[in-house]
Amino acid sequence: MTTFLIGLVILFAGAAVYGKICENVIKPDDRKTPAFTKEDGVDYVPMKTWKNSLINLLNIAGTGPILGPIQGILFGPIAFILIPIGNILGGSLHDYFSGMLAIRNNGMQMPDLVKKYTNVPVYNLYNVFVCLLMLLVGAVFIYTPGDIAAVQVFKLSGAASDPSTWVVYGAIFIYYIMATMFPIDKLIGRIYPIFGAILLFSAVGVFGGIFLKGYNLPEFTMESLRVGHPAGQRLIPMFFITVACGIVSGFHSTQTAIISRNVTNEKQGRMTFFNMMVLEGFIAMIWAAAAIGAVNKGIVVSDAFPGQFDMLLKAPALVIGTVARDMLGNVGGMIAILGVIVLPITSGDTALRSLRLMIADYIHLDQKPTRNRLYICLPVFALVAAILYWAKSSPGGFNVLWRYFAWSNQTISIFAFGIISIYLLGKGLRTAAFMSLIPGMWYAFITFTFICNAAIGFNLPMNIAYALGVIFAFVYGALVYTKGNRIRAAHTPLEAEPVYAKGF
Repeated sequence: MTTFLIGLVILFAGAAVYGKICENVIKPDDRKTPAFTKEDGVDYVPMKTWKNSLINLLNIAGTGPILGPIQGILFGPIAFILIPIGNILGGSLHDYFSGMLAIRNNGMQMPDLVKKYTNVPVYNLYNVFVCLLMLLVGAVFIYTPGDIAAVQVFKLSGAASDPSTWVVYGAIFIYYIMATMFPIDKLIGRIYPIFGAILLFSAVGVFGGIFLKGYNLPEFTMESLRVGHPAGQRLIPMFFITVACGIVSGFHSTQTAIISRNVTNEKQGRMTFFNMMVLEGFIAMIWAAAAIGAVNKGIVVSDAFPGQFDMLLKAPALVIGTVARDMLGNVGGMIAILGVIVLPITSGDTALRSLRLMIADYIHLDQKPTRNRLYICLPVFALVAAILYWAKSSPGGFNVLWRYFAWSNQTISIFAFGIISIYLLGKGLRTAAFMSLIPGMWYAFITFTFICNAAIGFNLPMNIAYALGVIFAFVYGALVYTKGNRIRAAHTPLEAEPVYAKGF
């Protein structure tokens, strides 16, 4: 328990200190935000801070901060230390600066930010990755909440051959279509407070249950580090691929760009972007602790998964239901399970919404007319449906889908870290630029090492993958640093011209 508590202190104390440092770097002021300068009643809509923060939290917190940490704790109690450190130095910084750059560029979406701060080839490469990621997020976040709802709530088989499974998927699919099409304040802005209440009950209930139920949590020692993962997976890079949401997730930069169009004052950015990522890290810590505590208590072993860690490794969704009911009883446990279902649904809907916006910006198609939104949504949802059908119907299909989703998610983050570093270098803030450049180089190393070694990648020996990962990270860092200095030397405009209220 001590290691877990130390991790929480690192998380919240780090948030207070490093959040202020990040804010001092960006220096938010009273310029008019895109919510006012480009208000259109559809995507650019002024909304209150608490609502923007809640929407952003639900946007970024899919099944990642639950399923990822449940499997990540298999690397040992070092997860309780790595999650908060990575969250503060990497993920929260990533989300805050991504959101603030979008605000200062008239609510510009990530592809256009990448194009502005880099070049057309990098922009085209980013578009390939981000469109792939958004489609995978849409499919994954129908699949996972659909299965949890089918099995845990409706007591169905959840099998591909069972028509009722597809009825559950269809209901989520219909909601996604509406959330993608309707103005943000008409559907998402109204139902997210309800979803948020369920989520907070779930998180607080499970957190309290860890103490009230007397869950025994392991402590970090050098021996625990030596024992490692039960399936023999390497801590580096696999831990940082497995635990994405909660530490660093490239997907988040696409979501903060959406909310940048609804923020009414730059000074709300720290709460809306930085602190909501910290809260996601807290959720990740809770579920990592609950999962390993349940294993130590002996309540997650079943006939289908007889090994001590088999359910964590192979069926984390079943662990969720077991833990929730043990801690909160049948009624409270069901509400907690609903909170877990809410998380991916509220990420999947805005993933597809952001994909619509990215495509619209790319082809310069005005999104105020409903028919224009429909032109984009129809082919997008057709592709998502095809991916979902393949993943559900093919043996091992979801495992392949999840691995590509996790890798592409982390790869997207190095683009965001890169443009943040270029922006800071362009403003002459060379010391501050290393705040984003170092985590960017780390994830360049992690993602390249993983794809070089993984069976779904090049399947190279790990020592070769490590060497190639180091080379790639330094090349990435050199290119970013050089680009930022060139922008500084050329006096390239880094922000849209600010508009201030009279008297400022």
